[in-house]
Amino acid sequence: MAEKDPFQFDLRVKTDKQKRRTGRRGMSGAFETSQRQCESPSCAEQGQYRAPKGPDKLDDFHWFCRDHVREYNLKWNFFEGTTEAEMNAQLDRDRVWDRPTKPLKQSAEERAWARLGIEDPHQVLGPNATQNPGRGGGTKGRKLPPTERRAVEILEVKDNATKPEIRMSYKALIKVLHPDMNGGDRSDEDRLQEVVWAWDQLKVSRNFAD
Repeated sequence: MAEKDPFQFDLRVKTDKQKRRTGRRGMSGAFETSQRQCESPSCAEQGQYRAPKGPDKLDDFHWFCRDHVREYNLKWNFFEGTTEAEMNAQLDRDRVWDRPTKPLKQSAEERAWARLGIEDPHQVLGPNATQNPGRGGGTKGRKLPPTERRAVEILEVKDNATKPEIRMSYKALIKVLHPDMNGGDRSDEDRLQEVVWAWDQLKVSRNFAD
């Protein structure tokens, strides 16, 4: 006898187990209960592996067998058809998991400076107010914080480089190291992460001229 509650829900344990088996995904990533056929032309294998149809269709999938999903993924290029500016914007969003932080509220002191048309109090001291001259009294060979010193080494720039120069070096390294721009070579992914980290340190630093 079927067990039904007053609201007509099927409470049988067997029914619940059947629902859980639907769309079950194996350790390999295959949807083992899929009855689809591989979408690759002339392939008669089961389509148990899904792959997004495009960067703007991440919730819409092709279905392939194991061999053809690997072939499809090797050709995948998330940045295909995007400009360099759009690619850089996406990289910036990815670093914060697409959740940019909101700016902090201004303090009473900052609001007072803003009323005078000054965004940074150091502006009243001139363009060299935030420069760190180091022991030598100049920019070359100056003393930088350890993180910025390491970032300079990673980006292969001089410690007196300007931010535009640093950005040029960063973009050049990205083109060499990013898999979507170097033919899919993922052997330098650790180096790529270091380059992205280094740019994050220096682009907000006050030790480098704009």
